[in-house]
Amino acid sequence: MNEQGDRSGRPGTGARRADGADAANGAEQADGAGRASGAGGAGTAPAARRGGAMLAVLLSAWFLAQFDFFVVNVAAPSLERDLGAGPAALQLIVGGYAFAYASGMITGGRLGERYGQRRLFVGGMAAFALASLLCGLAAGPWQLVAARLAQGLAAAVMVPQVLAVITAAFPGPARARALGWHGVTGGLGSIAGQVLGGLLLEQDVLGLGWRAVFLVNVPVGLIAAPLAARLLPPPAPRAGARGQDPLGAVGIAAALALLLVPLTLGQDQGWPAWTWLCLGAGVPLGGLVAAWQRRLHARGGAPVVDVTLFLRPSFRAGIASVTAFMAYFASFMFTLTQLLQGGLGLDAFEAGLVFAPSGLLFGVTALLGARLVARYGMRVVVGGGAVTALGLGLLALRLLAAGEGAGLGWLVPAVALVGLGNGLVLPQLIGVALLDVSARQAGIGAAVVTTTQQFASAAGVAVIGTVFFALAGPGGGHAAAMARCALIDLALVLAVVLLVAHTARRARPGEHAPRAHAGRTAIRASGSSRR
Repeated sequence: MNEQGDRSGRPGTGARRADGADAANGAEQADGAGRASGAGGAGTAPAARRGGAMLAVLLSAWFLAQFDFFVVNVAAPSLERDLGAGPAALQLIVGGYAFAYASGMITGGRLGERYGQRRLFVGGMAAFALASLLCGLAAGPWQLVAARLAQGLAAAVMVPQVLAVITAAFPGPARARALGWHGVTGGLGSIAGQVLGGLLLEQDVLGLGWRAVFLVNVPVGLIAAPLAARLLPPPAPRAGARGQDPLGAVGIAAALALLLVPLTLGQDQGWPAWTWLCLGAGVPLGGLVAAWQRRLHARGGAPVVDVTLFLRPSFRAGIASVTAFMAYFASFMFTLTQLLQGGLGLDAFEAGLVFAPSGLLFGVTALLGARLVARYGMRVVVGGGAVTALGLGLLALRLLAAGEGAGLGWLVPAVALVGLGNGLVLPQLIGVALLDVSARQAGIGAAVVTTTQQFASAAGVAVIGTVFFALAGPGGGHAAAMARCALIDLALVLAVVLLVAHTARRARPGEHAPRAHAGRTAIRASGSSRR
C-alpha cells in the first residue's frame, strides 16, 4: 500500500515513493514484470512461481522460530535425564530462547529497514542454523543455555523480515493470501513442536536422542539461506538515511528483558522477590523509553520505534487484539498440555496428536479467511471468534461436569472447534495491524507486531499458568483447573470479538469497502486469467 492510498483511505494504485525507500519496488523486480505490466501477460505464471518460492523461503524462518519455541517443552525430561540439566538450567533452556527472541525483535526490524531485509534475513537464517548446530553439540547444560540464547537472538534478526517483506512485496489480495499462509505456518510450527518433537524423541533418530530436535533445523537453514539470497528483493536505495538510536535500542531490550525474564521464570521458581523487583523496574523503564522515542521523533531523529505507527487506528486496534488473542492462545496450549500429560497421563507424542485436528482445521480456515474477509468483511473475524468461544465453552462445561473422566472423545472435538475458529481470527488480526503500514515502515511495524505476539504469549502463560497450578493444587485436580482457565481464555476471546466489532463500526463510511471491493476484483481477475 502506498502513501497516497494511506492518505485517501483507498487502496494504493501502485505508485512508488519518490525517496526510493519502498521495498515493494524491489519485490516487483523479484516477481518479474508480468504482473506489474498487466494481468494475463506471458510473465504472470513465472512471476507467480517466483513469488510462491519467495514466500516459502520466508515462511521457513517463521516455522523454525515457532517450532523451537514449543519443542523444548517436549524435550525437557530428556534434557534433565541425559544432560544433567537442573531446574535453573532447564528454565533458561526453555525460557532463554523466548526472552532473547522477543527482546531483540524490534532492533532486528529496524536493522532490516536500514540495511535491507534480504541481508538481515540471510544472516539471521545462517546464524540460526549455526546456533541450532551448537545446541545439538552441547556437552553440558550451560553450553546449551548459551546456544539457546544465541538461537533466540538469531530468530530476532530473521523473523521480523518475514512480515516486513510480505507487507512490502505482496500488494492487495496477494498480501492477504500471504498472511493466510503466515497464519497456517505459525499454527503448524506450534503443533509440530509437540508432534514432530515427540516423534523424534520416541524414535531416537540415529541414536541422537534430544539432540535431533535441534539438529533438524540445520539442513533447513543451509537450504533456505542461499535461496533467500537469490529470491528476496534487493534493498532499495534509501535517500537521506538518518542515524541509529543506540539508547532506544538498549532501553527497549532492557525493558523487555526486565518484564520477560520474571514472566518466563517466575512461575517455576515460586515468584521470588527478584521477579517482582524486575517487573516493578521494567514498567517505568518502558515508560522512559517511550518518552525518549517521542522526544527523538519530535527533534527529527530516527527512533528505534516509529511512533507515527501508533497514530493509525488500525495499528492500535490490531496490536490490542493480538495482545489479548496471543495471551489466550499460548496459555491454552500450555494448560491443555498440562491436562493431557499430567491429568490424563498421555505421553508427549500422544498429547501432540490431540492437537493435530485443531492444527489441521486452523490451517484450512486460515487459508480461507482472507478470501472470506474480502467478501464479507470483518464479520468473518467476529464469527471465527464466536466459534473459538463456543469450543472453549464446551470444553469448560464438559470438564466441570466429568472431571478427568471427560474422555478424549469429548476433548478432541472441542479443541478442534477452537482451532477452526482460531484460523479465522489470528491471521486477520495481523492483517488489521499492518493494513495501513507503508512499505517504508514495514520492518518496524512487523517487528512491533511480532514482539507483541511473543510478549503476550509469555504473559499469558505466566499469569494463566499460575492460576492453573494454584487451582490444581498438590491433589492434581487438572480437569477443574483447566475448566476455569478455559473460562478465562473465553473472556479474552470475547474481548477480541468486541474490539474487532467496535473497530469495524467506527470505521469511516466506505473506508474498508473499497479495499474489499478491490480484493474481490483482483481475485476474480486472477482467476479469469488462470482460466
